[in-house]
Amino acid sequence: MSVKDELKSCKSKMDRSVEYFSKELHGVRTGRASTALIEYIKIDYYGNATDLRDIAAISVSDATQLVIKPYDPASKNDIIKGLEGADLGLNPQAEGDMIRLNIPAPSAERRQQLVNQVKKMAEESRITIRNERRDAIKQIDALVKDKTNAVSEDEGKAGKDEIESLTKKHIASLDEMCESKTKEIQTI
Repeated sequence: MSVKDELKSCKSKMDRSVEYFSKELHGVRTGRASTALIEYIKIDYYGNATDLRDIAAISVSDATQLVIKPYDPASKNDIIKGLEGADLGLNPQAEGDMIRLNIPAPSAERRQQLVNQVKKMAEESRITIRNERRDAIKQIDALVKDKTNAVSEDEGKAGKDEIESLTKKHIASLDEMCESKTKEIQTI
């Protein structure tokens, strides 16, 4: 393995961490209805934990309401149980062959809890990125120490500097997403 390979691997892992954080943010509730809020809720469907989006069509009927149409009408009660158990603070209402989910604007206290949750998720992602940095630097140090690889100390130093700049770039990206989501949550 070369320093270039290690940089590529490290960048790939950091990109995945940022992408994961981005997906997690979509599931955080704001005042607006979004299908991302409930798509990945696990529903007990014939004994298997299945994502809601796999067993029902989810759509936004207006700014504060989601409509869920199960592909299998017999699964309606399972979906309602899963939504109630998801701890989103939402009350699903059965209406014929579909389920309506009203998304009320969160209270000031709930918005603050959501902001804290987003900040905690961002910090966990930052830690993941820093761990990737640590692992990559260890790998580069090992490459420099191992004289059979012909990796010079200058190459190792340049690689470490590149990893440091990657880390700063990815953490800045996380901070930007966190700030954006925080503003979105606090806007009524």
